[in-house]
Amino acid sequence: MPPSTSHLPAKPPDSPVDDSDSDLEFDLEELDPSPADGGHPSTRHGLLGQTRDTAEERAPRIALRTFRMGGLRRTAKRNGYGELGRSHGGGSEDTEGLLRDGDGDGGNPRYSDASAGGDDAPLLSGHSRSSSKRRGSFASDRLRRVAMRLPSFMSGTGANQGDHDEELDKEADDPSASRLVAVGASQSTRFPPNSVSNAKYTAWNFLPITLYNEFSFFFNMYFLLVALSQAIPALRIGYLSTYIAPLAFVLVITLGKEAYDDIERRRRDNEANSEEYPVLQFDEPGAAGRGVRPRKNMKSSHARRGSKRNIPQRDRLSDIQEEEEQTEGDGPRKPACVVSEVSRKSRDLKVGDVLKLSRGHRVPADVIILKCLSNDMAVQKHEEEEAPPEESLLLDHADAGESSSAAAASDDDKGASEGSSNGETFIRTDQLDGETDWKLRLASPLSQNLPTEELVRLRVTGGKPDKKVNEFFGTLELLPSRQDAMSAAAFSQEDEGPSKATALSIDNTAWANTVIASHATTLAVIVYTGPQTRSALSTSPSRSKTGLLEYEINSLTKILCFLTLALSIILVALEGFSNTKGNIWYVKIMRFLVLFSTIVPISLRVNLDMGKSVYSYFIQRDPGMPGAVVRTSTIPEDLGRIEYLLSDKTGTLTQNEMEMKKIHVGTVSYANDAMDEVSTYVKQAFHPSPSSNPQALATPSTSLSSAANVGATRTRREIGSRVRDVVLALALCHNVTPTTDEEDGKIINSYQASSPDEIAIVRWTESVGLRLAYRDRKSMVLESTTTSRIVVKVRILDIFPFTSEGKRMGIIVQFHTSLHPSTPPSLNDSEIWFYQKGADTVMAPIVAANDWLDEETANMAREGLRTLVVGRKRLSPAEYAEFATRYQEASLAITAREAGMQAVVARFLERDLELLGVTGVEDKLQKDVKPSLELLRNAGIKIWMLTGDKVETARCVAVSSKLVARGQYIHTVAKLRRKDAARENLDLLRSKTDACLLIDGESLSLYLTHFGTEFVAVAVQLPTVVACRCSPTQKAEVAKLIKEYTRKRVCCIGDGGNDVSMIQAADVGVGIVGKEGRQASLAADFSIEQFHHLTKLLVWHGRNSYKRSAKLAQFVIHRGLIIAVCQTMYSIALKFEPEGLYKDWLMVGYATVYTAAPVLSLVLDKDVDENVANLYPELYKELTSGRSLSYRTFFVWVFVSIYQGCLIQGLSQLLTEVDGPRMVAVSYTVLVLNELLMVAIEITTWHWVMVVSIVGTFLMFVGSIPFLGGYFDLGFLLTLGFYWRVAAIGAMSLIPTYAAKVIQRTMRPPSYRKVQGA
Repeated sequence: MPPSTSHLPAKPPDSPVDDSDSDLEFDLEELDPSPADGGHPSTRHGLLGQTRDTAEERAPRIALRTFRMGGLRRTAKRNGYGELGRSHGGGSEDTEGLLRDGDGDGGNPRYSDASAGGDDAPLLSGHSRSSSKRRGSFASDRLRRVAMRLPSFMSGTGANQGDHDEELDKEADDPSASRLVAVGASQSTRFPPNSVSNAKYTAWNFLPITLYNEFSFFFNMYFLLVALSQAIPALRIGYLSTYIAPLAFVLVITLGKEAYDDIERRRRDNEANSEEYPVLQFDEPGAAGRGVRPRKNMKSSHARRGSKRNIPQRDRLSDIQEEEEQTEGDGPRKPACVVSEVSRKSRDLKVGDVLKLSRGHRVPADVIILKCLSNDMAVQKHEEEEAPPEESLLLDHADAGESSSAAAASDDDKGASEGSSNGETFIRTDQLDGETDWKLRLASPLSQNLPTEELVRLRVTGGKPDKKVNEFFGTLELLPSRQDAMSAAAFSQEDEGPSKATALSIDNTAWANTVIASHATTLAVIVYTGPQTRSALSTSPSRSKTGLLEYEINSLTKILCFLTLALSIILVALEGFSNTKGNIWYVKIMRFLVLFSTIVPISLRVNLDMGKSVYSYFIQRDPGMPGAVVRTSTIPEDLGRIEYLLSDKTGTLTQNEMEMKKIHVGTVSYANDAMDEVSTYVKQAFHPSPSSNPQALATPSTSLSSAANVGATRTRREIGSRVRDVVLALALCHNVTPTTDEEDGKIINSYQASSPDEIAIVRWTESVGLRLAYRDRKSMVLESTTTSRIVVKVRILDIFPFTSEGKRMGIIVQFHTSLHPSTPPSLNDSEIWFYQKGADTVMAPIVAANDWLDEETANMAREGLRTLVVGRKRLSPAEYAEFATRYQEASLAITAREAGMQAVVARFLERDLELLGVTGVEDKLQKDVKPSLELLRNAGIKIWMLTGDKVETARCVAVSSKLVARGQYIHTVAKLRRKDAARENLDLLRSKTDACLLIDGESLSLYLTHFGTEFVAVAVQLPTVVACRCSPTQKAEVAKLIKEYTRKRVCCIGDGGNDVSMIQAADVGVGIVGKEGRQASLAADFSIEQFHHLTKLLVWHGRNSYKRSAKLAQFVIHRGLIIAVCQTMYSIALKFEPEGLYKDWLMVGYATVYTAAPVLSLVLDKDVDENVANLYPELYKELTSGRSLSYRTFFVWVFVSIYQGCLIQGLSQLLTEVDGPRMVAVSYTVLVLNELLMVAIEITTWHWVMVVSIVGTFLMFVGSIPFLGGYFDLGFLLTLGFYWRVAAIGAMSLIPTYAAKVIQRTMRPPSYRKVQGA
């Protein structure tokens, strides 16, 4: 028979492979063998063990039902992946045959005809081949042992399908390709562990990487070469330890600090990885209780259905099971497994584990939602009262007169009634994509309606891991048994087992680091773990960061090294390059290089690293920044060099807490205390009078109180009516669901919605007197907060949800006039109203003409409020009926469905709406955000806001936070797709360098791809840039582009998992400890708790760290350079011989004991106090130029070192002797005292530690002199001649230097002295 491919659907990328299990297939002769095969048909068990005639006489109805079930599920599988929402089409005959409860040989002609041509056709036509554990119906174990092959004309696959089976099997097991996940079972494929890691190193690469990083710095490599040169006898000068010990000390300090930082990161990662999660454990029925704690009662639909069991309607699945059990002689079906609950750490979670998540739980891995079980008892009770009779998994479509395409809708209805939940849950994704709106997530009806014990029969097929957080395609299969689900082979279109499949989309997922927001208990299966989760794939690997000061010092070190080499060559050249015995010129050059190695001071790294530790201590102990943590202690100086600040919005600038601040009803505006007047109007309108009917309900055209505004003026009555109408509209036009929760024995009412704006509005209506008491898909109930009496009840006819394109949402409701009507109201019985709210830009042409809307929305926008325009329209029953008809027609269109439906809404509803009012909602800013941003701008920092949120939201926050100045032009670039349009916008921005740029992610992607450099060149000139709808990767790309183009320091701050890439890409990453997670905080270099702490971190701690390190570095260079100058003078006096002036302990002691503490105490110096630094942020601005450590300041210190070194050594030799212990004693003593007094001269603000270190070091030097007899003439030290020589030489060295400093400060005072003088 020729193969047919007409039913084979197009396979999307990464779709599950249609594996036909070729190694298990056999021909029809194997299913109905002849006697020649050696086996008699009568020896087989079950229906298929007979001849065809016998089988038809025995139980044809069961056989047909069994076989057709395979056809149905095969069709579902075929349509489930990549063809979302499509009806089963070609399988409709099989479907209706399966769902009909008539006899197979009569009673219904449609049933007997089936899909294989009647009873004369083979009974095998409904099946395909599968494994031995995958046969028959739900209840028959014996039928599962029989295998059958679907003829090719029914299979929908070509004959060549089996040729690729082996290749496709390999792909199915490849973890990088599509994956099969058996629910609640161990997987055949190994997947990565579910652990979070922000560590930079492992035990194996720590030493190689850190040593490479250290010796990539020039002066570390220089000192390594100097230390190695001491292994050569001809080059050895003094003790070998003199050169090796300092280098080893530097490496130990640096490596120890890196190791400590990484251990701390691992400790914090361990906290996140050790978070406990409840996991459902599925045991075989006979294995329960072995090593597992007793099972908890699950809040599953299976348990809750007990009260609904006794219903008159027969369960079709039960009929099939009972008939087959009677036929086969088997007992009743046992549950697939026994469920128990265990607790596992996040790191121990594996693919296939079923998590039990409740409100506030952070999702630890990428999961597919299987079931949502409501905890809300009030809603549960209401649903049980109004729920329709329970329907089984297999619905009787023929009796109901429905086509097979109605199955999904019926399953949805059942899901709503079963388990006190409709399969819905809300998640918060602000840690993933920065969006503040709650996202609605759905459990598939296939799993929602399944008892928890049977979840192990499910199998999930998903694509390979990728970073697209807004996209997912997969399938969910319900298989006959747990063993089938655990099988590595995929059910293909040729499989005849009773499998049922449904499509999975992004609506069925919850990615790692999202947070469960609804009260419902959510059961979800893990599909991606650890590094394969969406959040991990969107995160850049952490990198080692090096401060700008390090690079600057590295450049200066190269200059010093060049000076050393030049000096060595000059000294040898002055003597001549002639070689004598034991005096080779290049050896002399090498010896001079070793002697002058102090010019490149290795102690510089030690001092700087110790200084960084001090700065980190100050930051973490600052009482004005509680909770601050330094995670990367190598870059605190960069905090003082920031020129660009890239900030997230959600949770960073804002608290993500909305509050209704203002409402305008046309002639009057209400805000703050005036809201009490609104409450009065609402109370008057909805408070029933004693004579009114207690069963009566309010409608827009009627009032419960006939004396509501008696005695009031006409104007007041009109205003009261308007207020009443707008409050009622706001209380009805939304997608909010009320929930109740119990905390500490108290019932707490709360709300769930996808938008925090809507929750804020509904909370406001409750505060003014109208509470949302109940909401489901079909109705809504409002009650008065003063009387707790139901005052409004509506039937929801249609709802039009908010979209980012439409920017509005609407609802059509029919008002009930009586609380308990005798009959359900028809469309002609009561009022029908259409309510709509949306952005002013889209609502302005929809509402009726008015003269105040534009002005009022502009006023609210200037205040930074998010505005919504509210309108309404009354519909007659005829108008609504016509709309409903046209809308239904448009919804069935194959092409341009969305546009057609929107056109119908626009034609019938969105015309001349009555304008009710404008609301202003504020997204609460973090504490002191406005003054903080202003201070940072005055400090010369350009601020960019990068967020994943909507354009309108970003604009409002930019205005309310004063990121955009009042009256500043905002140039919006959105939805750019063409290069020429992008270039035009760039040209416009070049001429408007004072404008704020507001750009969306789509346009930003176009610029980054085609005009990256040009875009950044223009954008960095602007005072403010706001980028919205940004992906985590785009945020990181922007940070990298700014760094590469400007060569300036970039700081990124955020609080969510979506900010980690940006934080790690920045020169300085700051994480805020968010409400929902610590991921950004853990990955950041600095962690703070509030945004306003950033100003102190930068303007105070950053400024101090940079200025202190700059002064410290130059002083250490001066300390090494001056002793090298003394050595040069000594060598010249010795006729250019490379002999050491200060040997062994004198060299080591000078760099450590005698000068280290005073020099290091400079890290405590400060030029201004904190109040002055905050009052004059311009002081920070001057640091960005790098004047504190520049070539100019460097060469000034070089000149001072040469002057003092020449003077000290030259006068010491002149006043004592050219070579001898007396000269060494005078020279060395003056050198030490000179350094101590130079430190005192450089100090701006004294600290007690400075005094102790200078005085203590001096006393230590004096106390050690008796032990320096091997170097000094101790007898000479007791004479007056020693002291006057020391005093004279020291005065000549220091007085001119100090005088020059005083003169410069007087003639050109630094900025900090100017503000102090002010």
